Amino acid sequence: MSQLHIAEDAEQVSAELAAWLGYYIPEVLKKKDRFTFVLSGGNTPKQLYKLLAASPFSESIPWEQVHFFWGDERAVPFEDSRNNAKMAYDELLDKVDIKAENIHVMRTDMSAQESAAEYEKILKEYFEGEETTFDFVLLGMGDDGHTLSLFPGTPVIHEKDAWVTSFFLHSQDMFRITLTAPVVNHAACIAFLAVGAGKAEVLKHVLEGQFAPDTYPSQVIKPIKGELHWFIDEAAASGLTA
Repeated sequence: MSQLHIAEDAEQVSAELAAWLGYYIPEVLKKKDRFTFVLSGGNTPKQLYKLLAASPFSESIPWEQVHFFWGDERAVPFEDSRNNAKMAYDELLDKVDIKAENIHVMRTDMSAQESAAEYEKILKEYFEGEETTFDFVLLGMGDDGHTLSLFPGTPVIHEKDAWVTSFFLHSQDMFRITLTAPVVNHAACIAFLAVGAGKAEVLKHVLEGQFAPDTYPSQVIKPIKGELHWFIDEAAASGLTA
């Protein structure tokens, strides 16, 4: 069952999610010594990252205990503006007190296949045998219903075994590296951040329509034991009947 958090606009959605994380991260760290956080790329989370990098969250969140991962990456150099890791460093990671060894980028200085294999090894060192994987996974949703690098009609949507994989996305003429549904669905908490009227129709299909993951890949994100939250604005929510 999804929990919906609907705010007036994109700015308010980001503020609500920042406040939610400002409570959730310290609560988890009362019970364990590290918090594992999967970052999302694209433009939508930039405002959230800026808020987390500023007061009060820059002081109130124990950043030295947070371990960062990425949901997916474009196989372009780190210096490329399309690189998801670069955006996260620019908006958040370079501005708070984080240990370098706690940041796990999907490397793009090797082949996409090698990078995916290396990342899967890192994740299994962290989580194999554990009841859940990540403490928190931040996801976006494209206007086409994709999340991570699970694009409509791609075989990776149906991956059952690998935790990380790579493939060539012809529509973008580039390789992508991505987490898969099996590892994400074992997370303790997953949150989608989706804003804007351009998301309204696809969000209605994802949340209220028939299960059609080849058309709406975001539907494959269904936590097995964890929570699923949707942080959306009124424009994105405008098509929902509930």
